[in-house]
Amino acid sequence: MSETDLATRIGIARSTLQLIEKGSPRVEIGLVFEAATLVGVPLFVSEPSRLTSQIERVEDKLALLPQSVRRRRSEVKDDF
Repeated sequence: MSETDLATRIGIARSTLQLIEKGSPRVEIGLVFEAATLVGVPLFVSEPSRLTSQIERVEDKLALLPQSVRRRRSEVKDDF
């Protein structure tokens, strides 16, 4: 599916779809959910234990990237 086709199905401009792809915080979360659903990206997992294998696969792929392009992990401050 092309960008134009996907944007049309979601009901947004192609530029908004590009913002979704870049992870822009300016895009409404509902549009992000709609785009993910249409392209088959699961957003929620019914069983948390399934996430472990997926995280390991992503980390293996990221390990192949040169150190210069990897982002440093920052500690999440969720102490409200």
